[in-house]
Amino acid sequence: MYLAGRLAALLYAQENKTVDCGAVRQCYDFVIGTTGAFSAFRGNMSLCIAALMSQTDKPAHVFSRTLRVYELLRSEKLRATEYLAAAAYQIAAGADSDRYSAVVERARAFYKGVVRLFRFTAGPGDYIFAAMLGLSDFDVDKGLEHIERIYSQLKGEYSGKGYIKELSQILVLGGASDETVNRAIALRDIYMMEEKSLSLVPIGILALSRADNDVIISDMVEAYTFLQTQKGFRSIFADKQNLLLFAAAIVARGHEDVAKRGVLMAALLNGITHIYIAQQHSDVAVS
Repeated sequence: MYLAGRLAALLYAQENKTVDCGAVRQCYDFVIGTTGAFSAFRGNMSLCIAALMSQTDKPAHVFSRTLRVYELLRSEKLRATEYLAAAAYQIAAGADSDRYSAVVERARAFYKGVVRLFRFTAGPGDYIFAAMLGLSDFDVDKGLEHIERIYSQLKGEYSGKGYIKELSQILVLGGASDETVNRAIALRDIYMMEEKSLSLVPIGILALSRADNDVIISDMVEAYTFLQTQKGFRSIFADKQNLLLFAAAIVARGHEDVAKRGVLMAALLNGITHIYIAQQHSDVAVS
């Protein structure tokens, strides 16, 4: 829960708000009290959802809408995972209720398209991006073509086919141009490329900025170094992937020109859920 608390605080920081612990606790208790023991909204993900709910005027109403969207997504044969829970929240918060069915249908079409294009790396981790693409006004076929084209541009620059797929979706959601893709490639230096198994979500977040790459890299080094000195980030957050996500979020928040805040939140939710699941797997391995 310590890890979940830090990540929930990150969601508040992205809205430039001080954490309202009482409101988060009330929302957390509500989520736990209205879902079953094996719900995808339980566990660490519940605190993340509670943090998002607590920033709304009617959290109980928002969660009721989220559960409605979740059932619509499940009816499309999508798996019950933390990713689907986060996707349901994104749709519930981003669309009017009379659009839910249409958005869910579009999200399913985008997801199935990604599965077709990336058969061996697609999976529940793509649900959040599919939800955001469903909320967008992109034509499904053209959007998928754009994802595939950007993937082809990036695959010789980064390692990890699944990570490149995620980065491609983030860039498309941000309205990627050739300039944005080139920026994503130029930001490789942040990753000290001798490490090959790092999520590229932070690169996607940073590539949406119009700031000079040298400024972004300098800010990332400063944020990353600062986090390494802070209590709580020297132990459980010593993992480089976690630190990079936090540092990228901090830097992006400092650049007000970051495109499409909804895309930034989707990228963060995806990265956060990755961390949750990785932590769960680590706990199982240790036990």
